[in-house]
Amino acid sequence: MAEEKKLFKVTIDNITIDVEAGTSILNAARKIGGEIAPPAMCYYTRLQGSGGKCRTCLVEVTAGSTADPRPMPKLVASCRTTVMDGMVVKNITSERVIDARNGVVELLLINHPLDCPICDQAGECHLQDLSYEHGKAGTRFEFPRRTFDKEDLGPYIQLHMTRCILCYRCVYVADQLTEKREHGVLDRGDHSQIATYIGKALDNDFIGNVIDVCPVGALTDRTFRFKNRVWFTKPVDAHRNCPKCSGKVQLWLRGDEVFRVTARKDEWGEVKEWICNECRFDKKEVADWTIEGPSHVNRHSVISQGHYEKGVIPNETFSAIHDGRKPKLLMDIHDVSEVNRPEIQLSEIPGPAHSEDFTSNGDLKKLDI
Repeated sequence: MAEEKKLFKVTIDNITIDVEAGTSILNAARKIGGEIAPPAMCYYTRLQGSGGKCRTCLVEVTAGSTADPRPMPKLVASCRTTVMDGMVVKNITSERVIDARNGVVELLLINHPLDCPICDQAGECHLQDLSYEHGKAGTRFEFPRRTFDKEDLGPYIQLHMTRCILCYRCVYVADQLTEKREHGVLDRGDHSQIATYIGKALDNDFIGNVIDVCPVGALTDRTFRFKNRVWFTKPVDAHRNCPKCSGKVQLWLRGDEVFRVTARKDEWGEVKEWICNECRFDKKEVADWTIEGPSHVNRHSVISQGHYEKGVIPNETFSAIHDGRKPKLLMDIHDVSEVNRPEIQLSEIPGPAHSEDFTSNGDLKKLDI
């Protein structure tokens, strides 16, 4: 018989759950779900070594464990800190956490341009969501921002380094998913940037996944750039028999036209299964796919505003208000109105009707036309 896994009891924002030993605070909070889960801009479950760079997931540990109930003196990164039995954590219930998160978002936005109106990532950008929740209306930064020229990393991917927040996700994808990595972080400190070595193109069957993991609009699909807004498209789950990957994708349709193909993502915006470049870039016809049905869209997303999943036709209230009478789309106004008598032709009045145009009996005065 397999040994029973040891469970730790952890309390996050006054909600207690049991999780396996070795679980991070972030993943424990995700089991609770909702606003209890801290935001994460660099951590990615499927990428080893990710996390600990953006600091947006900071939480306050008010009790380390049952054995040692002392609080941790500083805020900790929930993606890098494992739970202990009896640990007590504060996320949205801590003023320190909210204040620190506001500061982190302000730091991330120091060099980030206001490109939302023209950025293809708008509508599904995690940094955009963070800025609405924790950002400020203005900036205190008075110095010139970092700017970079746009760079095409091959025929399918464009790098706009000005928007990059150095989360390293794309580097881990290339390192762990592809056979070789031809890009990484160059230089140090404020000069750090994502770049290719000696201007090489990113050419690999699975390199398109760097687009899906990028939390901002730094890496975009060149085949989709400026073609449409994501909230005007309808995401549907589809699949095909692909020899390279699972072939399970998400199609973004407008009418019968496939505007782009992406990997399916979970509720935390993380890819469920990696897809190959052939599925992503080459199969842009509905006939290439077997449509499964509408994708589930997180209601927090702006994409959901035009979505059609689980649509419910509202109850017709007309009959209930009007004593069971059915609505009439084409009706004779004189049959239902008591204001104007049928024999009175208002069209005979030159211009708008006024009270002076009628006699005391409601008859139309003789007009000199």
